[in-house]
Amino acid sequence: MKQARPLPQYLIQRYYGWRATTFLENKVWYRRLAEDGQHPRAMVIACCDSRVHVTSIFGADTGEFFIHRNIANLVPPYAPDGEQHGTSAAIEYAVNTLKVAHIVVVGHTNCGGVQGCHAMCSGHAPELEEKSSFVGRWMDILRPGYERIASLPAEKQIRALERQAVLISLENMMTFPFVNEAVETGNLSLHGVLHDIAEGVLEQYDSQLSSFIPIL
Repeated sequence: MKQARPLPQYLIQRYYGWRATTFLENKVWYRRLAEDGQHPRAMVIACCDSRVHVTSIFGADTGEFFIHRNIANLVPPYAPDGEQHGTSAAIEYAVNTLKVAHIVVVGHTNCGGVQGCHAMCSGHAPELEEKSSFVGRWMDILRPGYERIASLPAEKQIRALERQAVLISLENMMTFPFVNEAVETGNLSLHGVLHDIAEGVLEQYDSQLSSFIPIL
């Protein structure tokens, strides 16, 4: 693979710093992680957005979360069609092999993927409608969410669609037979939160109220 190049120097310097501090101070813990394997209590499905730092938000240590990131923190419906499904594979591994007790879908404000979906569904991003658009076809998962919020005032639609990205993902997760079974038997719980990047506030979905409630 002749196109691959050495890391940029700033990343190498950061690696040196990590190796000399964090790793050296916790060498026994890292050795234990290597020898005992991973035993995370929770899976986190978050957006690829560089501003969403889920381990910092929850103060998680190395080995605590099984993390999967994709555009707009979406989970597609269950589709055992023999094709390649990265998100579905991650969920299958987390539930069936790692036996996680919790799956947390973390949405966030100012999500570019959600904004792109809104633009596409409202007819303002024809390039995303192209069959060749990976982003567009991925954001098709959120189309049902757009239909739910399309009648809202324009200024409220994006924020509402960000919440729908979490809800659609939770709903789609329950179409996976092994997820459904684990939830029904009490071995797995699903959670949805929205992270406000500017304010540092988390809202969690309350199924009893059918609403997102700030965690204060």
